[in-house]
Amino acid sequence: MATLEITICIGSSCHLKGSRDVIKIFERLISFHHLDDKVTLKGSFCMGECSKNGVCICVDNERFNVTPNETESFFNYEILTRIK
Repeated sequence: MATLEITICIGSSCHLKGSRDVIKIFERLISFHHLDDKVTLKGSFCMGECSKNGVCICVDNERFNVTPNETESFFNYEILTRIK
């Protein structure tokens, strides 16, 4: 089974925008939904989206910008719908 790859920017700008919190929320939601075998989380340094609001996230080569407060709804809408 193919896994969904999620890459989260951990560069200095995204770090200041809350990338650590975004990662923790993703880890919690992946565990809660029992998706450890279906989702791969990766980190990456600067992804070139520094001027945008939020943390840069790449889901199977599609880029998004998400704040920590938006992470759970983003997960429910973008991640869960891609897996199911």
